[in-house]
Amino acid sequence: MSHPHPELGPPPPLPAGALRIVPLGGLGEIGRNMTVFEYDGRLLIIDCGVLFPEEEQPGVDLILPDFDHIRDRLDDVEALVLTHGHEDHIGAVPFLLRERPDIPLVGSRLTLALVSAKLGEHRIKPELVQVAEGERHRFGVFDCEFFAVNHSIPDALAVGVRTPGGSLLHTGDFKMDQLPLDGRLTDLAGFARFGDEGVDLLLSDSTNAEVPGFVTHERDISGVIDKVFGQAGQRIIVACFASHIHRVQQVLDAAQEHGRKVAFVGRSMVRNMNIARDLGYLRVPGGLLVDVKELDAMAPNEAVLISTGSQGEPMSALTRMANRDHQIRIEPGDTVVLASSLIPGNENSVNRVINGLTRWGAKVVHKGNALVHVSGHAPAGELLYVLNMVRPRNFMPVHGEWRHLRAHAQLATLTGVPEKRVVIAEDGVVVDLVDGKASIVGAIPAGYVYVDGASVGDVTESALKDRRILGEEGFISVIVAVDSSSGKLVGEPQIHTRGSGIDVDAYDEVVPKIQDALERAAADGINDVAQLRQLVRRSMGRWVNETYRRRPMIVPVVLEV
Repeated sequence: MSHPHPELGPPPPLPAGALRIVPLGGLGEIGRNMTVFEYDGRLLIIDCGVLFPEEEQPGVDLILPDFDHIRDRLDDVEALVLTHGHEDHIGAVPFLLRERPDIPLVGSRLTLALVSAKLGEHRIKPELVQVAEGERHRFGVFDCEFFAVNHSIPDALAVGVRTPGGSLLHTGDFKMDQLPLDGRLTDLAGFARFGDEGVDLLLSDSTNAEVPGFVTHERDISGVIDKVFGQAGQRIIVACFASHIHRVQQVLDAAQEHGRKVAFVGRSMVRNMNIARDLGYLRVPGGLLVDVKELDAMAPNEAVLISTGSQGEPMSALTRMANRDHQIRIEPGDTVVLASSLIPGNENSVNRVINGLTRWGAKVVHKGNALVHVSGHAPAGELLYVLNMVRPRNFMPVHGEWRHLRAHAQLATLTGVPEKRVVIAEDGVVVDLVDGKASIVGAIPAGYVYVDGASVGDVTESALKDRRILGEEGFISVIVAVDSSSGKLVGEPQIHTRGSGIDVDAYDEVVPKIQDALERAAADGINDVAQLRQLVRRSMGRWVNETYRRRPMIVPVVLEV
């Protein structure tokens, strides 16, 4: 079984007739999915998503894949294939198309509608190629066949890619719900037929590889939602992903059944549901929807709100409700339903929101106490089915954290894929398929690219470290004036502090230490401003650490007079 090697150097030139696979995101993480395939100097990209920041990345809005590997080769890109419309698969498309706007975007009807709306906000008019399950389309040397897969958003696709260097199947995100709400089953027969041709490499969704068994049917949730509606005496607020059209449909159906009106809350929720409604993916009975402004005039037991914020996102509607920072005020007796799974890393944020909502008297229904969500990803039993049907010569788990990738790799070996043909890679690790065998051949940089407001890539790890220090330890500024010729101290150092937790009077103790250090420096003939700043920083830092065991950011300012 192949393992990642941090010491890997740049990959060698791609041998003639070989197929290269370069994951730029989605391996070792949940999000930022993007994989580049190369044959005979031409490139095909599958997905281009974002990763959402965690608490240790303060101020960051989004995290993108690093495009450096293909930046000088954008003209070689035949197409960007989008498996489905979730942000972790399409969110970075606008940033890639800023660099080459005419890359053909290939996807299903709903996926292209969602990404087009996103690109419209960036004033980019894309070149769209709409495809559907059962179709084959050629993009240069890449012959692509599309298969229906069931997921937590309609119109998701798997992609089979045939090249002279070998064939591969990329499942995208999928599960095998046998009773899907829209009747659209994962095309197991198509997978089996493609497998009969001989699949050289299977890349398969690993998110639930640790979970045994099979998925719960989506339609099983309808009864639970109906029960919540029957028991609620006041407003109902349902938080879910802005792309989960099936879940929204279930809520709309329950609202209609119980005589309630529905309002969408949150810009992305309103935009996506309008798109889904216009395309016929969302069925909305006449008179059911109202504007959120109309809620004040309605009795609490007549209203349902469908909101964003199921992951505790800081600026989402639900989080702001929990913080009493939204036009909609949580009242005692309200029922809040969190109809989503927790994305790893969001547990603390979601728990804070639940506590905030509960504080104001709401009853919070979530996956921990009711069946209000089922995952969109196949658990181990279903992954085994796909492995056995496709019978790949080589296997590469994708879309998952390390534990998910390793668990999926173990499943592959159980179905008979030789260990030496199971490739566990990480972002930036280059895999070549040569003469039917996949192996790791090198690595390229594939780090995080941070979006902070209007800036893309300007925020560095060093800057994030500074932000964390400022947020956790505060800062201390020390202003000293020295004689420009002699370097001797002029007057007493001025100390200002914010968030350090140190009483201002305590600094009387350190001022003499700073003065002594500067006087010794002047006696030694040191008058370079940069050296004096370092001296002030060390003196203050040593004192704070020894006295308080803290490490605030220290900003020395040396003025020459």
